Amino acid sequence: MKTRAHLFISGKVQKVGFRVFVSEVALSHNLTGYVMNSGNSEIEAVFEGEKESIKSAIRKCKEGIPSAKVEIVDANWEEKPENLTTFMIRY
Repeated sequence: MKTRAHLFISGKVQKVGFRVFVSEVALSHNLTGYVMNSGNSEIEAVFEGEKESIKSAIRKCKEGIPSAKVEIVDANWEEKPENLTTFMIRY
């Protein structure tokens, strides 16, 4: 069953290639949604897809990339996905 998670990722995650990383993670897990810079040095992302795939993608986001320092990944689960058809980086 398709579900949705709305993430807020904080730490040193802006201006280090983290949005591209999140996009690659989402695509490798067959997820749709988006990622973008948010206020307060956060990255905001929405993942839609199978729950186990989303959980795996969240674990990857917590691991991060060498140029980033992920401090917090806050995931809010939503039961009704918007049925997004692609994954994109929003600017």
